[in-house]
Amino acid sequence: MIETPRLILREWIESDLEPFTQLCADERVREHFPSTLDREQSAEWATRIGDHFRQHGFGFWAVECRAGAPFIGYLGLNTVSFEAHFTPAVEIGWGFARQAWGQGYATEAARAALDFGFETLALAEIVSFTVPANVRSWALMERIGMHRDRAGDFDHPSLAKGHPLGGHVLYRVEARGWRALPGSRAR
Repeated sequence: MIETPRLILREWIESDLEPFTQLCADERVREHFPSTLDREQSAEWATRIGDHFRQHGFGFWAVECRAGAPFIGYLGLNTVSFEAHFTPAVEIGWGFARQAWGQGYATEAARAALDFGFETLALAEIVSFTVPANVRSWALMERIGMHRDRAGDFDHPSLAKGHPLGGHVLYRVEARGWRALPGSRAR
């Protein structure tokens, strides 16, 4: 479990499945993914998240708001599950319910996750990627100190060649760069 001033990043509990299913069914939340997910697909993904935690000791945490919302989204570190020029790698990724957007929760949680990745897991680098149209994620990546690797942009191997969401931008942050940033607990 990781705690920030407003949030708790924790392992998943059974009651997270319903709000996670709602998040995964929301077309705005899933706008930059190939599709929304139904209840069964959401449950399968939640199971994979749990399996990743058991195998690696980290993963996508459930994000809880200390002010009372027991599940506002997920955020965490995950091993990249496909082969690309930058793998093997650990990525930071997220998804938040729309009612949690615009309140700085993703930035707060992401900074805590990067601290965990660099200080506890001793990772040398963490990556993130998204489609070019996902400017909200670009902005978050830049707020947390990640830098675009223009030479690293790639076509996602899980999507068919020419798929409208196939092209991805790549962002990176190295441990030494993270430690130098204002707001890093590692300073």
